[in-house]
Amino acid sequence: MDNKEFKARWHQLRGLLKGLWGELSGNDIDFIDGQRERLVGKLQEKYNLSEKEAQRKVDELSDHL
Repeated sequence: MDNKEFKARWHQLRGLLKGLWGELSGNDIDFIDGQRERLVGKLQEKYNLSEKEAQRKVDELSDHL
């Protein structure tokens, strides 16, 4: 899923994110606002992941949808 499609599906993703990554707060999800790179950054910050690992997790989410 590219950035444009990710943004288009943001309302669907919002609910999933909290269930998948409970460390993300409502403010985090508001900040992400459908921007894939922001999600990668927040996963790095909250879960102490490398950029590559956070990107892989976002890619897996995208592939699942």
